[in-house]
Amino acid sequence: MANGNKKTDFVYDAEQIQVLEGLEAVRRRPGMYIGGTDTKALHHMVYEVVDNAIDEAMQGRCDHIWITIHKDESVTVTDNGAGIPVGIQQQMGMSALTVVMIKLHAGGKFGGGGYKVSGGLHGVGVSAVNALSTWMETTVKRNGKIYRQRFERGIPVSEVDEIGTCDPNDTGTSQRFLRDDTIFQVFEYDWPTLITRFREMAFLTRGVDFTFVDERPEPAREFNFYFEGGVQTFVRYLNKNREVFHAPIYVDIEVEGTQVEAAIQYTDGYNESIFAFANTINTPDGGSHLTGLRAAITRQVNDYARKQGMLKENDDNFTGDDTRQGMTAIISVKVLE
Repeated sequence: MANGNKKTDFVYDAEQIQVLEGLEAVRRRPGMYIGGTDTKALHHMVYEVVDNAIDEAMQGRCDHIWITIHKDESVTVTDNGAGIPVGIQQQMGMSALTVVMIKLHAGGKFGGGGYKVSGGLHGVGVSAVNALSTWMETTVKRNGKIYRQRFERGIPVSEVDEIGTCDPNDTGTSQRFLRDDTIFQVFEYDWPTLITRFREMAFLTRGVDFTFVDERPEPAREFNFYFEGGVQTFVRYLNKNREVFHAPIYVDIEVEGTQVEAAIQYTDGYNESIFAFANTINTPDGGSHLTGLRAAITRQVNDYARKQGMLKENDDNFTGDDTRQGMTAIISVKVLE
């Protein structure tokens, strides 16, 4: 029987059903796209744009990425990759550059052959950044020409203008944006937080130069990262203040189209430090790549101990915790789209 508490004095009809078009949904619910409007979300804006440059590097089309924080807290991310296409995208009937910047789920990462491996919010990242910025300018060098388009809160306020020429071999994309003060709760980027993330990206994208400049202080400060050793160098860096027992054990192999890179080094510590990444994105909750690494280490240590007579026939195997005590490890997988 009804309890008599059911409301009857309300209006809920077809007029209350709303459809958010284009990037309006991003501005209304930023937490669904970048996790919120706090410090972490503000920095995530930068990471999403840098991830696009990393994607170019993973295709072998880019070997240098520049990140600059300007005095007005705007950020520029530049790469020397192929450059976003500017020709007409037939499905939408507008420049591919405009499509990428204003349409969610648009890009070359959905099996079209543009990217075999990629990270970030596929087809959402840069358009979400555009939507959550007071203004954003995209500059592209491609086919010996320089193009630019400007957006304000995700809306194009200019065409894709040809603004100059360049060497045909000089290609790439530059994105400059200023976060929207009406959306974010914090407005300043934290230098140490960004340094840590860019160093991590450089370790995971070996052979790629990262130049990070902060123009806010006087004089400006600059960091450069370049690691030819990949995750081997990453493990050495993590263990720089620990006593290590051996050089890093390194694996770089392709398994059914997935590139697997791992480095392991034991120290005199008691705790394990394992970090897992998929397409350069940290996976703190683990995944099959992390589970597989842990299982393989435990199995190999027990097999070796049996063969060497360290474990007798009636002895129990070492547990996973036993085999990982004092271990520092990185596993990075690059999964095909």
